[in-house]
Amino acid sequence: MNNKFDALKDDDSGDHDQNEENSTQKDGEKEKTERDKNQNSSKRKAVVPGPAEHPLQYNYTFWYSRRTPGRPTSSQSYEQNIKQIGTFASVEQFWKFYSHMVRPGDLTGHSDFHLFKEGIKPMWEDDANKNGGKWIIRLRKGLASRCWENLILAMLGEQFMVGEEICGAVVSVRFQEDIISIWNKTASDQATTARIRDTLRRVLNLPPNTIMEYKTHTDSIKDNSSFRNTKITL
Repeated sequence: MNNKFDALKDDDSGDHDQNEENSTQKDGEKEKTERDKNQNSSKRKAVVPGPAEHPLQYNYTFWYSRRTPGRPTSSQSYEQNIKQIGTFASVEQFWKFYSHMVRPGDLTGHSDFHLFKEGIKPMWEDDANKNGGKWIIRLRKGLASRCWENLILAMLGEQFMVGEEICGAVVSVRFQEDIISIWNKTASDQATTARIRDTLRRVLNLPPNTIMEYKTHTDSIKDNSSFRNTKITL
């Protein structure tokens, strides 16, 4: 997706100040190489809507992770395990990614898809997530693909109407059930979490008796730490 930005690389060959002539040619070339490298790197990271495309309010990034069940995960090992699929800025760019991705219902083992705003990692410890939490819905097998698509389309379409509170969404494929969740920034904001819950229930067309659990990321970190320590002492 980012290769198209390579054509926008600038030629800095005429931009050096005359006062730099006293520097050695080697140092000058090294400085220019570093500057070009940094500039080109930033341009490769910039994702913008293409001509005539429909821009989204925020850029989003798809991630994928897979882990061995029953094995406690540290934040460092988890971060190493999540793979970035790509970032998009428009409706059209989203469909280019999504149309080539395996549907959650066809994944095997302990696999997760994450869709988060650009710049937010799908980790509890991320600055945008650390004071937040997530709504969790456990699904029987066979529902994950439809619910995931409805959830992310609602998120991209800003249907939750909670300003900048939404961080991202996750679908987790497990052996006996599948789990979807939506993450927000401020766990203590009860009005916001209630609105997210109600919107989630509506966009997923959930039965009234569906169990929905809200869990803060602080609690998730504590539970994961306790699980890891228990495994170590056994």
